[in-house]
Amino acid sequence: MECDHDCGCCQRRKERDAQEATALVHRLNRIEGQIRGIRGMVEKNAYCPDILVQASAVSAAVNAFNRELLASHIRTCVMEDIRAGKEETVDELLKVLQKLMK
Repeated sequence: MECDHDCGCCQRRKERDAQEATALVHRLNRIEGQIRGIRGMVEKNAYCPDILVQASAVSAAVNAFNRELLASHIRTCVMEDIRAGKEETVDELLKVLQKLMK
């Protein structure tokens, strides 16, 4: 799927092996289910602390997804670019880390 806007999100691509892609999609599906569960809790007027506990679980799941994707990115894309002499990749990685640490 090609991006038809100039946001910078689609300039580079990565071919993931089937196992990695499946693992990432499964994590995202679980997160999506958790979000739907929270929405249901809000719609059913659940007690605030109960919703907050579930929201915290979603945050932890998103963080775990980010760690897995970041580790893969460093092992593949970053290493390949550094070997190819593309040192600007380190700056890109640092920017990503700064955003993740907010």
